[in-house]
Amino acid sequence: MSDFDLDLRAVEEHVEEAEAEEEQDGSGGRVVLDVLDGSTDDEEWLELIQGGNVLVLNVEGDVNELAAGFAREVRDADGDLVHFRGFLIVAPPGVEVDRDRLQAD
Repeated sequence: MSDFDLDLRAVEEHVEEAEAEEEQDGSGGRVVLDVLDGSTDDEEWLELIQGGNVLVLNVEGDVNELAAGFAREVRDADGDLVHFRGFLIVAPPGVEVDRDRLQAD
């Protein structure tokens, strides 16, 4: 198994910035952990993303089938979706999921 270097300092800084912005304007900016298994309505996911939240969803089933109801709308709005190690990370517009560290040297 290869080493995976997660930059927690960068994540912590992003969370702190998001919390400060939320205090100022009352908008989203949270990281929401949940399970993508078909039991949550697609509109609920879209509302969370449109509110500025990042979703980290543990995928239980076929990711393409389970995300079909909201993925296109997220992409069309310039949001970001990444399937990584059994999780679907869904970011709102303006939040980029940085994949550079996953590239092989």
